[in-house]
Amino acid sequence: MIHERLSRRRYVKATGVTGAVSLAGLSGYLGDVRRQDGTLEIVHWWTAGGEEDALNALLEGFQEQYPDVEIDNNPAPGGAGSALDAAIRSRIVDQTPPSTFQIWPGESLRPYTDADVLASVEDLWDEEMREAYLASVMDVASPEDALVSVPLNIHRLNNLFYNVGIVEDVGVDPEGIEDPADLLEVLAAADDAGYTGMAHQTSTEWSTVQLWETVLIGQHGVETFEQYVAGETDGLEEQVRESLELVVEYGDYFSPDAGAIAWDEGNAQVIDGEAAFIHQGDWAAGQYGEADFEYESGWDYVPFPGTEGVYSMVIDSFVMPEPNPSPEATAAFLSYCGTIDAQERFNPIKGSIPPRTDVSTDGFPPFLQNQIEAFQGSDEQPTTIAHGTAVRPEVKSEIEETFARFLETEDVDETTQRLLDAHEAAGF
Repeated sequence: MIHERLSRRRYVKATGVTGAVSLAGLSGYLGDVRRQDGTLEIVHWWTAGGEEDALNALLEGFQEQYPDVEIDNNPAPGGAGSALDAAIRSRIVDQTPPSTFQIWPGESLRPYTDADVLASVEDLWDEEMREAYLASVMDVASPEDALVSVPLNIHRLNNLFYNVGIVEDVGVDPEGIEDPADLLEVLAAADDAGYTGMAHQTSTEWSTVQLWETVLIGQHGVETFEQYVAGETDGLEEQVRESLELVVEYGDYFSPDAGAIAWDEGNAQVIDGEAAFIHQGDWAAGQYGEADFEYESGWDYVPFPGTEGVYSMVIDSFVMPEPNPSPEATAAFLSYCGTIDAQERFNPIKGSIPPRTDVSTDGFPPFLQNQIEAFQGSDEQPTTIAHGTAVRPEVKSEIEETFARFLETEDVDETTQRLLDAHEAAGF
């Protein structure tokens, strides 16, 4: 699996956009940005599957309440958020920040809070909103104990989706797969029957990062995972190596065109009856609904083997860059994102669940109602590496670059050491 790519390290060297270092101190001379109240520029990466439809539903609801606000819908898709991140950092350097942009909360926010280029949104969180939001979500919205983002949804990362007809034809029971190693036997059985075992893309590294972190949790538990993301890697060599070895073995059953497809194209192979399984977040279900692929009869899911009782959270939020080109319109949009109406419109289409606890589930499809029940019954709700919440962007970049090389070499020893060293290599 050899893929040519411009690494994040080379990109940083080429552009000079170096994360927190580039952002530091900018707030002092951003004051001359011209304010253009009335036009709301929203930068996001929602262009695939049901994501675009979900965003459009959100914007439609917003404009019903704020018809005088003109919206500049400005997508920056690609690389599981990395293209957007590079674009935003560049615009902050150029003193042309947008009104708002989509970002994973938690550690992804720190370069911006360190540079003091995000406004506090404390005043937008009224008492009703504070009481309605899940405490764990509010925690990641305020990495420095000050609220700087408004979360809109919660995805579950540790899903294993499958084509019901294929697994019945192969004669396997996904409910009976007890751990990540057992999944390997099931993928082999699907391959023997003439199907692709796992519709996985390797054209970019993020899908493999999220697969690896989920395998690590499935094999060794959330405590080991959280020890790793905290940078406490002494004694974790065996666990990291074992999880990587299994990912390499899974690779024998990836899509034949894994190096040329995006995640939604892999997901389409499950819909079309070419592939048995795919490991993805709940957003995959949005694509199923768009394709009229029926839950339980056409597709179904189980928690990734070994992660029963775990709800690995992927959260999307919006922030207010400061100074802001449209402060009043931006405040209105962020306030709206925190409402019941916004979350009822957006989440059923997006394939996610609301972070507010008072949103009626009546309008949610059965799958998401099941996910809400799973969240409520979960014992642990870790954040994730691949989607930016669990580790600082500098550490995430080191991990992504490590996996970019891993996809080329499949060198488990080298990759294990680089993962163990990722925090130190990033300066943390």
